[in-house]
Amino acid sequence: MQELHAGYKTRMDKGLTNREAAQRLLKFGPNDPIAPQRSTGLVQILLMFANPLVIILLIASAVSAFVGEIVNAVIISIMVIVSIVINFVQTWHSQRAAESLRVQVAPTATVLRDGKWVNIPRRKVVPDDVIRLSAGDIVPADARLLQAKDLHVNQAALTGESLPVAKDAAVTVETTHENPANATNAVFLGTSIVSGTATAVVTATGQNTSFGDIVARLAARPPETEFERGTRQFGYLIMKTVFFLVFFVLIVSIAMRHDPLESMLFALALAVGLTPEFLPMITSVTLGRGAIHMSRQKVIVKHLEAIQNFGSMDIFCSDKTGTLTSGEMELNRHIDPVGNASNRVHLLGFVNASFESGVKNPIDEAIVKHEHEDIDQFRKIDEIPFDFERRRLSIVAEHNGELILIMKGAPESVISCCSWLEIDGNQQTLDAEALSKSTATFEGLSATGNRTLAVAYKTVTKQDAYRIDDEKDLVLAGFLAFSDPPLPDAAEVIESLRRDGVMVKILTGDSELVARHVCSEVGLDGADIVLGDQIDKMSDSALAQVAEKTRVFARVSPMQKHRIIIALKSRGHVVGFMGDGINDAPSLHAADVGISVSTAVDVAKDAAEIILLERSLRVLHQGIIEGRKAFGNVMKYLLMGTSSNFGNMFSIRRPLSSCLFCHSCRRRFCSTTFSMISPRSPSPQTTSIQPIFTNPAAGT
Repeated sequence: MQELHAGYKTRMDKGLTNREAAQRLLKFGPNDPIAPQRSTGLVQILLMFANPLVIILLIASAVSAFVGEIVNAVIISIMVIVSIVINFVQTWHSQRAAESLRVQVAPTATVLRDGKWVNIPRRKVVPDDVIRLSAGDIVPADARLLQAKDLHVNQAALTGESLPVAKDAAVTVETTHENPANATNAVFLGTSIVSGTATAVVTATGQNTSFGDIVARLAARPPETEFERGTRQFGYLIMKTVFFLVFFVLIVSIAMRHDPLESMLFALALAVGLTPEFLPMITSVTLGRGAIHMSRQKVIVKHLEAIQNFGSMDIFCSDKTGTLTSGEMELNRHIDPVGNASNRVHLLGFVNASFESGVKNPIDEAIVKHEHEDIDQFRKIDEIPFDFERRRLSIVAEHNGELILIMKGAPESVISCCSWLEIDGNQQTLDAEALSKSTATFEGLSATGNRTLAVAYKTVTKQDAYRIDDEKDLVLAGFLAFSDPPLPDAAEVIESLRRDGVMVKILTGDSELVARHVCSEVGLDGADIVLGDQIDKMSDSALAQVAEKTRVFARVSPMQKHRIIIALKSRGHVVGFMGDGINDAPSLHAADVGISVSTAVDVAKDAAEIILLERSLRVLHQGIIEGRKAFGNVMKYLLMGTSSNFGNMFSIRRPLSSCLFCHSCRRRFCSTTFSMISPRSPSPQTTSIQPIFTNPAAGT
């Protein structure tokens, strides 16, 4: 340990004490890869003055003061100041509220403090902390591996390589700022664990990490939303209109031999009247308030601009588990390969689930909660962790001096590793007939909506470590069947979403039999199910047409989900995707609206823009409605303000209509008070403002 950290002390068995951690936190600061961009109130106010709409008003005020219209200049200045103050106060409150909401879903890290593994906010991780990593975790800081088991890390964000990188605790290349990616015994801030488990000691935190500059780019502002793009384009339209109006009035004025200064004043008056000066304030305040209202509906918005996309969503994609169903698995059957009840299958599955140290899931919890035999005679020796490609996990345990490798996972994956099967305690060759019977058994369970896992085992010899290559020639012990009934209100909420213009599509890795059964119970059309193998044979254009018509996709991989979402977007749809696992991150990034839940892995929560505090379609529906309200309020102001401004501009009658375009009239015009002053009369004759479009029958 001293070799890893000269000058610091940490204990492998106890980690840092809370006091030592507090001292390091004061010395090194919070574990934030980017310094908080918190400007002072004065700077924020000055930035608000840089708004083009505010600049137009300030120019009008300055010109009014220049020509002696002090009252008008003061009025315009007061209006600007009041607008800025309201904008600042409301924005400040909105930002504080949004920040407090984001704290609720801040990523955490598992660290060893005072001899206990505890979860703490990631920003409180300090150098010399001992951390524990497993599949689905985001690495909270740069760290040197102490122990690693089949560890694979996704470093695409740092190196650009899409394939996971194998890591090992053995000392290889030293970690430096020049070659951190080459250090196979180190993990880095911002990377994610794909499979395996590890413990590591933190070497650097925050801005001192090796890839701090790259992490800064990762934490940069998200891509521009449709709402932001539309608002920006509208601002450009207003600016172009204002400049065109000013130059047009000046050119016509000069051509008509009118006073250029007065024409300039009138042009500025029209420009100011045309400008929706409160749009920036209305936008920030309305979206901020909308985020607060959505939080009351258990929906947390990480980026305010995502509210518009959330409200505009017309296709919602999700897995069925936890969306259509409760997600609370219950073990209801444990049978041998031909369908006979078997307690041995449950015992083996219980040993596997109890000793697993990787990704926690509802299935393992259901196995552990179920009534079981005593396993004190079993002792864990090793583990081959779960990964999303193999879809299985193996535990090596010692029982009465015998070493047993116990595998649990997806039936197709487990059966492919088996050469034998066990019925009534007797082992038989897994020939074609036996394979057919076994397949029929788990397909029958799936057809009734049961989530099915296969369990297999074999006796192994002692060795230093066990690898994936050891997962062969196993004995198929049987199957575990889990019930996950549909939510009582799932059918009702799906129909409500359909009425509100949101189509629900199910993208699941389960078999088509399970998907069809569950979807039929909640009113989704599962007659035509597209499988992952079929997707691989389709071109992108063909997939776009199929994806638009299909409601249910089964046996799809993470990359196939990604393709489906891209295909739907290519057809002009606003696509939302909800995911909670590490394998959902690419789809969350690809969707217009990435949605996750507060219980999801860090990778999913970081990739999502919307976080649901409760995984429920009803909560999602309520959030969509609140998002539409927030965006609708912005559009109401925009339409109302712009239309009234245009109406007011065209309703003004001044010498521009009666004199500027009339060669016979040479009266001067005061653009500030709209007074007409005759050059032949020493005193002004103030006239009222009248519409341009008058009634000839009335003699006007």
